[in-house]
Amino acid sequence: MGLTAWVARYQLPNARETEACDWPEPVPEERPQPGAKGLHALLDDMPASAGGGDTSAGATEQAAVADSSSAVQAPAPQAPAGPRKARALLGDIVPDADDGAATAPTAMPAEDEVEEGAEPLRFGCQVACLDGRWLLLVARDEPLGPLHQRLLLNILTGAGVRPSQRPVFDSLAWPLEEGLPVRRPLDEARQGLKAFVAGRARRGWAPERVLVFGRQEALMQALAPSDTTDNSAQPPRSQTLALPLWQGPGLDELLADDGVGAEAKRRLWSQIGEWQAQWSDGTRGDGAGGDGARDDSDGA
Repeated sequence: MGLTAWVARYQLPNARETEACDWPEPVPEERPQPGAKGLHALLDDMPASAGGGDTSAGATEQAAVADSSSAVQAPAPQAPAGPRKARALLGDIVPDADDGAATAPTAMPAEDEVEEGAEPLRFGCQVACLDGRWLLLVARDEPLGPLHQRLLLNILTGAGVRPSQRPVFDSLAWPLEEGLPVRRPLDEARQGLKAFVAGRARRGWAPERVLVFGRQEALMQALAPSDTTDNSAQPPRSQTLALPLWQGPGLDELLADDGVGAEAKRRLWSQIGEWQAQWSDGTRGDGAGGDGARDDSDGA
C-alpha cells in the first residue's frame, strides 16, 4: 500500500506493548460460475443485496478500526457483473470497457415480459471460419466425418474459394445446459450465437459473410434472415450477425445417390457462381487467417 512499517524490534523494560491495529479480513471476490448457469446468472445483471445490520459489538469494533486507520481509504465498490461478462462464458473474449454499446448484447427484458413455462430454442451446428473471413455453419449435431469434409473442400475449390488454412470446426449446441430457466427463448439464442462468434475474435475471426449448409428451423430463427420478398435484388442478411447470408442444401443431401442428391447438386452449382469474385474482392493482404492447421495436402 506504500506505507512504511515502523515496528519496534525490542521491548524496553517495564514498557507497555505496542498497540496493534485490527485490520478487517479481506473478502474474496465471488467469481461467476462457468457454463450456461453463470451465463444466465450474469445476464440477470442484478446487484447483490446488502447484508444485514451489524451487531453492537461488531459496530464498536469497526468504529475503533475506523478511528485508528482514518488515513486508509475503503476499497472502491465493484461494479455488478453485466451481460458483457456473460459473453465471455461462450468464447474466449475478454470483457473490457472500450467495446462500446455497439457490440453489447441487448438488455434482457423486464420481469413482466418473461414467458411463463417457455422452452429454450434448440439447435446444433458445426462452426468454422475460412481464413477468419467466411463463417461456415453446417446444420448438424454430429461432427463432420472425413467424407463430409472432403465434399465441403471440393465444393469450395470448385467455386474458386481456396483458403490458406484448412477449416477446423467447433460444435455449438444450444442451450448450453439443460434444466435452466428460460426467459425469452429466441432472444437468448440469438445473443448466445452472437456472443459465440464474437468470442472467437481473438483467433482472428472477422466474418464478412455467412454460409449455411443444411437447414434447421431453430438455427435459421437464431440467424434471423432478412425478408427479401419486397426487394428481390437485395441479398438476404443475418440480422443477428449483421452479415450477408447464404443458405444451401445440407451435406448429407448432397451425398445422396438418388435423384434428390443430383437435384441438390444442380441447385448448389447454380448458386455459388459468384463466390470466386466475392472471395477475391475481400482477399486480405496481411496473411491473417482463422484457426486451424495449415493443409499441406493436395486437396480432397
